[in-house]
Amino acid sequence: MNAVLSVVGKDTVGILASVASKCSEYKANVIDVSQTVINKYFAMFMFINIDNLTIEFNDFVDELIALGKAKGLEIHVMHEDIFNLMHKI
Repeated sequence: MNAVLSVVGKDTVGILASVASKCSEYKANVIDVSQTVINKYFAMFMFINIDNLTIEFNDFVDELIALGKAKGLEIHVMHEDIFNLMHKI
């Protein structure tokens, strides 16, 4: 199963590294990444495989939200199926 992870906030050094490290910590495999900086704001989407998570998905989501709050970022994670359904309307 896959998930879509989004990150938005003021650009600082190490955002990609900290999010990827948190994914790695819980065995979420990063499949694809797209990021950009627009007028000092950072935006990133990650497509991750969550088949081997070492914690429950909801706890993983909470960990990433907490990371975002600690770094002044908005981080959202959702199952790929939900993401796809949201964008079919």
